[in-house]
Amino acid sequence: MKKLSPYCITGLFLLLFTMGSFAQDEDLLKLVGGEEKPTKERIKYAFKSPRVINGHSIEFLNPGTMDFRILHRFGQLDQGYKNFFGLDQASMRMGFDFGILQNLMVGVGRSTYKKELDAFIKYAPIRQSTGPWSSPVTFALVSGITMDGLDWADPNRKNFFTSKLAYYFQAIIGRKFSEAFTLQVSPTMVHKNLVQLQTDPNNIYAIGVGGRLKLSQRIAFTWDYSHVIIGMPDSGYYHPLSVGFDIETGGHVFQLHFSNSTGMNERAFITETTGKFGKGEVRFGFNLSRVFQIKKKKHQK
Repeated sequence: MKKLSPYCITGLFLLLFTMGSFAQDEDLLKLVGGEEKPTKERIKYAFKSPRVINGHSIEFLNPGTMDFRILHRFGQLDQGYKNFFGLDQASMRMGFDFGILQNLMVGVGRSTYKKELDAFIKYAPIRQSTGPWSSPVTFALVSGITMDGLDWADPNRKNFFTSKLAYYFQAIIGRKFSEAFTLQVSPTMVHKNLVQLQTDPNNIYAIGVGGRLKLSQRIAFTWDYSHVIIGMPDSGYYHPLSVGFDIETGGHVFQLHFSNSTGMNERAFITETTGKFGKGEVRFGFNLSRVFQIKKKKHQK
């Protein structure tokens, strides 16, 4: 049997060492997971608030948080200096919204307009995301109820509690096109159990459009508009339009806006807007939002 030459032994040793190094590198790659697979990521901050101005937005509260909201609307600007351009009059809504899941939230509120109580639930089965099985838009559903708190117009007749109730059902389809621009549409149906005139329909159908244009790190221009397509009375009522600016100040979102509507829930501003934006029948207002963490976040161990 021939002995292996020193050169052969050296070559075999180098070959075994190289193969071992490759095997070790593969084991290390397995330990760190190798190449990272693409993951699904949800698009955030389409709006800075769960509401655009009046209407709901495609944004949701984080689970375990509460949004305390004060919506303030003054009188019409065209009233002149005698009423300090509407600032002597005011209507407001105070609300408490709660984040349940990443795509589920609820809220309650009370308005001075008609002393109305309201509540809603909002759920998004589809949310805009990137990565595998992603969606280019967010699709959300909202269902709400309102109760008129005023005394009966005629207390001597037989009145029913259900006559004070109204409901609304809404779908919102929206997309954050870039860090600066978001747009959404929201077909809505409002049902009133009791209407003012026998000729008035109980169901009112509208299409809403809302958007956000970011102007700087903390300021954005926002707007929402609802066009009633079925059920608008012949005269005296108009389509609601609101335009304004969102200003972020730490834990607050401060919205300054102008609107032709007095009411600040869907039943009120979609079906009972009496001001005409083009004629100066506009009200200055603000929305103040403060988010509180009411449930501790779970930390991964």
